[in-house]
Order: sequence, then structure tokens, then C-alpha cells
Amino acid sequence: MQSVIQKIEAKFRKAAVVDVRSGDTVKVHQKIREGSKERVQIFQGLVIRCDRKDSHTSRITVRRIASGVGVEKSFLLHSPLVLKVEVTKRSKVRRNYLTYMRTRTGKSARLTGVDFDKQAVNSVEDKAAEEEEAKLAEEKAKLAEAEAEKKAEEEAANEAKVQAALAQHKEV
Repeated sequence: MQSVIQKIEAKFRKAAVVDVRSGDTVKVHQKIREGSKERVQIFQGLVIRCDRKDSHTSRITVRRIASGVGVEKSFLLHSPLVLKVEVTKRSKVRRNYLTYMRTRTGKSARLTGVDFDKQAVNSVEDKAAEEEEAKLAEEKAKLAEAEAEKKAEEEAANEAKVQAALAQHKEV
């Protein structure tokens, strides 16, 4: 028998999530809202921590070096703002928390790669996320079309003004 909390948690879980482990290099596609605009931002880095894998609050911490500064971001895997997680490289590690990677730079920060089936790992399909991405692309196309239409109207108005000025000039 499920408790009320488990039923509510089950409602907000994604149907399937990519199997992400510590030591993986991943690309996380995150939806960002700035004012009234929405866009998808990709954050690529090394997974240094995986928390609560079987829970709806499962979280990964991804680290990358940006402009010489280490940047870490935590992502809730079941969040509606995380659209997709792609595993690009899998490395051999023997720990779950790779906090020692924070102090490593250059060649000492390298991890030994392991062969894995990228297609099988990344083939998790989330219909809702795909629909959301399609919706964002459609909105972007509509905005571009509306802007092009507005520009065409302005061009037509400017052309009419030019014709009127030329006609007036010929009369004088």
C-alpha cells in the first residue's frame, strides 16, 4: 500500500531517466526563462556526484571549467526544467563522490575512458520533454515569422513614402 506522499511523488516523476553515474561526461539540456522568453541552455561537464538514484529527488552535480573558473551545477533529474541528459563519455571511477576532482587541473584531471553503448544509454525518450522542445521551436518560428512580416510592412510603408516623395518632386 502506497502512502499519500508516495502517490504525490509518483505523479511528478518522469517515466524514464538516463542512467547517469559518477565519472560520466554529460550534456544537460536545461530550459531557461528570461522574462517572457524561454530558451534551452546546454551545460556540459563531469558528473562528480549522484544522489538518491531511485527517488524523484535524484540529483546530479556537474562540474566544468569555464574561463579558468570551476563551475558546479546541481540538476534534479525529474525536474520539468531538465529536458534531456546525454552521456557523451563514461569513465572508470571507484567512488560515488568525486570531490577530489575539484583540486585537479590539467593532465591530473583526466579520467580513463570506458567503452559503452551510447545509443542504449541515451535512448530514453520522454514524450513530454520532446513536446516541450517542439513547442519552444514552434514559438521561436512564429516570432521570427511575425518579425519578418512586420519588417516587410515597414519596407512597404517606406517604399510608399519614397514613391510619394518622387511623385511630389516631379510635380515641382
